[in-house]
Amino acid sequence: MSRYYYDLHIHSCLSPCGDDDMTPANIAGMASLKGLTLLALTDHNSCRNCPAFFEACNAFGIVPVAGMELTTAEDIHLIVLFPTLEQAMAFDAEIHPRILPIRNRPEIFGNQWIVDSDDNLLETEETLLINATDLDIDGAIALVDRYGGVLYPAHIDRPSNGMIAVLGSVPKEYGFSCVEFNDLDQRDEILAEQGLDCITLCSSDAHELGKINEAEHFLDLEDEPYSSALVRTRLIEFLKR
Repeated sequence: MSRYYYDLHIHSCLSPCGDDDMTPANIAGMASLKGLTLLALTDHNSCRNCPAFFEACNAFGIVPVAGMELTTAEDIHLIVLFPTLEQAMAFDAEIHPRILPIRNRPEIFGNQWIVDSDDNLLETEETLLINATDLDIDGAIALVDRYGGVLYPAHIDRPSNGMIAVLGSVPKEYGFSCVEFNDLDQRDEILAEQGLDCITLCSSDAHELGKINEAEHFLDLEDEPYSSALVRTRLIEFLKR
């Protein structure tokens, strides 16, 4: 096994609430300075900066994971991660038509930039990405499973868009094997209150470079014979069990 210091919830300049300098190259560079070795890009309802993110992470020796922060019809945020970039982009193509069709207003919500690994602007996303999709939780679980990914509730310790904040609980019938916390101050209390016995992750939900995790939280993953593809596969397998 090898130890991987992670942050599995980061937003790029494609998320309207993300700073404009949250480019894939800057994210990878900052993560490298902080000593992280496993990183997921999880923009709101989109994976379209993941290709550039993979290139940027590979340049810094970081294992990249393609993901998304999906907003369900119940207005709950779920983290979705995939073992391959190709699966993520296919899932993205399914999600984009399901977002509430409201045009972004950059002066209010922020820019939504799709860039390459050298920070060159390729395209501006016109649909406001922070809106809910038409997928309910059950539908999201089924669709993610079809594309070979894993999904779990985001920031269940936060008062907005977390599953506990919206539903009052993490219902057992959904069968989540993992939950995410923004910090671990309330982890034991929340797990006990909810009767949860599952994997817990602590990720930053960073929208600015300085908020990316320090090298504090880690996962031990089998990675021999080493490849970044194998690490991603082992990560998804671990989070699903």
